[in-house]
Amino acid sequence: MSKPLGRGRKAKDPGNDAEPPRAGRPRRRGFATDAIHAGQPPDPATGAVTPPVYLTSTYARPSFDVAGPHGYARISHPTRAALETCVATLEGGESGHAFASGMAAIEAVFSLLKAGEHAVVSADSYGGTYRLCERLLVDRGVHVSWVDTSDLAAIERAMRPATRLLFIESPTNPLLRLSDIAAIATLCRARRVPLAVDNTFLSPFLQQPLALGADLAVHSTTKFLNGHSDVVGGVVVSSTRKLGERLRFIQQSAGAIPGPLDCFLVLRGIKTLALRMERHDASGQLVATFLASDPRAGKVHYPGLPSHPQHALALRQARGFGGVLSFDLGTSKRARAFLGGLTLCTLAESLGGVETLISHPATMSHASLPEAKRRRLGIGDGLLRLSVGLEDVEDILADLEAGLARV
Repeated sequence: MSKPLGRGRKAKDPGNDAEPPRAGRPRRRGFATDAIHAGQPPDPATGAVTPPVYLTSTYARPSFDVAGPHGYARISHPTRAALETCVATLEGGESGHAFASGMAAIEAVFSLLKAGEHAVVSADSYGGTYRLCERLLVDRGVHVSWVDTSDLAAIERAMRPATRLLFIESPTNPLLRLSDIAAIATLCRARRVPLAVDNTFLSPFLQQPLALGADLAVHSTTKFLNGHSDVVGGVVVSSTRKLGERLRFIQQSAGAIPGPLDCFLVLRGIKTLALRMERHDASGQLVATFLASDPRAGKVHYPGLPSHPQHALALRQARGFGGVLSFDLGTSKRARAFLGGLTLCTLAESLGGVETLISHPATMSHASLPEAKRRRLGIGDGLLRLSVGLEDVEDILADLEAGLARV
């Protein structure tokens, strides 16, 4: 693995940070190398360099008394095992646990809690996380406090004797607020509370929460890890064997697992993750700068801008700023006019694909939040979230200019 990220380094090939070999100890491989090879040796049966898609639900036992490495596909299968090993390696974790969707992965994390226990969660988290907590966990007797986790004092005030989980997004969806992962991890360790970080927006290429002290890293693999808008999935990486064993039990018991083809597609996407994230990051910075310089675009939320209130924190704890940003045109009418002028950027749910996607959080990703809560958080009717794709950035900028001309 490459050295932990952060300390103000900008996006580049993490393989360049790998330590040179020393006598008596092997050289650690770079990020891009692990993305291509970790958990994916050539197939011993055929020599295939790409992990096969094992479309089988059950596996023969060597004998009555001896179990093979795989028995029943809900418990484990080779393609999923390859994906879990690969992502765990990239996040620097003890073990990975793949799920059928990003929400299934988040639900598995919250399943660590029992009735009567309490969680602190980032206030402007993804709308699906809000829906899970407010409409499902409440029926299980799990209590949730919604907190601005960029404020360490607010986190301390929200924690209770029954607090058993701190779940944060950094950056948050869709306002791109950051939380100081290392500082929060120190607070959580003192109270023996696990810290889970949704790392979907930056991917392990740009940010490694476990290296900053977090206990769990969560991803919607639908997004940047897969990167091609053709599969739905999720993964949780644990920092300790104990947490990994609990997550494995939840995964096997609840059964919200991805199929072999889904795992294959995510592995395929991860092989180009380093290259894609460099491009997302570089284009994202250009697009954010363009929008921030145009008064028609309103307020732009992007940690890569020096005007962002947590720009210095972004430099410390991440390698880059990513390809997701949001900007507020003020009203639904102005947002509708802007969207009507686009021909390249696609109005759609999701993010992290090769194509540039734009969404309207108030009516799409965060529609499950009550209107009053959305307005308190700053998710107004004019807010748009942009996932900058891999097209030529000049074409993206020209399309955005055409939209602004309609405002």
